[in-house]
Amino acid sequence: MVRVSEDLIRRRAEHNNGEIFSLEEVSLHQQDIERIEHIDKWCRDLKILYLQNNLIPKIENVGRLKKLEYLNLALNNIEVIENLEGCESLQKLDLTVNFVGKLSSVESLKQNLHLRELYLVGNPCTEFHGYRQYVLACLPQLQWLDGKEIGRGERIQALQELDAVRRCVLEQEVDYIEKREEQKRSGLKETTEKQEDSQINQLLSENQNGTHQNPESSSKAYKDSEDKEKEFWEKPCPFTPESRLEAHRHLEDKRRSKEKEREKPKNKTLRTLITADGRVMNINEPKHMDTSLLDVDVQPTYVRVTVKRKVFQLVLPAEVKPDSSTARRSQTTGHLLLILPLAHGEIKLKKPTARPASVTSNHNTKKETRPVPGRELLEVDPGLAGSLANIVPKGKESSHKPLQLSQPHQCCDIEERPVSKDFVDDPEVPPLM
Repeated sequence: MVRVSEDLIRRRAEHNNGEIFSLEEVSLHQQDIERIEHIDKWCRDLKILYLQNNLIPKIENVGRLKKLEYLNLALNNIEVIENLEGCESLQKLDLTVNFVGKLSSVESLKQNLHLRELYLVGNPCTEFHGYRQYVLACLPQLQWLDGKEIGRGERIQALQELDAVRRCVLEQEVDYIEKREEQKRSGLKETTEKQEDSQINQLLSENQNGTHQNPESSSKAYKDSEDKEKEFWEKPCPFTPESRLEAHRHLEDKRRSKEKEREKPKNKTLRTLITADGRVMNINEPKHMDTSLLDVDVQPTYVRVTVKRKVFQLVLPAEVKPDSSTARRSQTTGHLLLILPLAHGEIKLKKPTARPASVTSNHNTKKETRPVPGRELLEVDPGLAGSLANIVPKGKESSHKPLQLSQPHQCCDIEERPVSKDFVDDPEVPPLM
């Protein structure tokens, strides 16, 4: 049962900044409300009140709304028109598709002098013989009834035939009340039987849940529930407040059962993240990755990414620093990039070594000689440079002298002279140019 609470009215008063004391219009339709309450105390300045498509069985707690001009109670379970005498400013009353069978109750609206429009379409009283004439004669202030304007001649004729029409209406009203009482008794009996059946079915379902069900039994139970659902909606029944309330509660029970099914934990295979001997496993479960649901856990020896209870775990080949690690995700591709610094040293990419180029000198011009395609060159390890220098013994001259490079400012070659053993380099003497 949904109650009219202060929080509900504030949520429906967003157009008034959530203030309810100065509220002039509020819509509480389709809220499954079963009783009108608190509105006449909290919203004294109301002019328009929408309460259609609820489960309200009685008009009450609106007598203090002196400024109320329009009251919509269509598609409810109201059977009697009452408790509206205090609504002094009421101009329009909508009771479409209710269960008003006591047509004489419209005479309570005589006190509402400003009432101009009344809607009773879809109520049992509209099937009474003389219904329209009776309403026109009882409510002389009305100008529209069920969306049809009231003419002057029609009103005069209704007033002339009021006595005969009243007797006819009262007789039909008595017959309807007796029929209605019979419906209530039969409805109460059916409700009691259904409650007993539902209790038995609940006990059976609990027993079945306690025992192991094979696929055949589960499919049979599903088929039985489908058959019962089909039987409930196809079974003929009178359109009464009780049947309407029963249909609503049936839908509510079905909705709650579906919610419980969703909340039940599914039997999933437990994943072994770390073995008994302490070895961490690599795990990757399928998932739809969303950044808001992404949880990255970096440990010194492994990384674990969890999304919607789906785990991706990766063992690292070396120990890393969790505090210095970062995680980034691309907004276009969705790729997740983890930067994990090593705990001991850093990983450096090996740069390719450039091949030495041969240089030739010819009168101030330097020319690089590139290897011819298809020719293989011999590469020497730099660590062997010292041993290669001792290939030629010291003190012996080679027949092949090294290439001499010409200086840019010299026009002739400089002849090398042997250095004397008695030569002393004087720092004050400038070098020869």
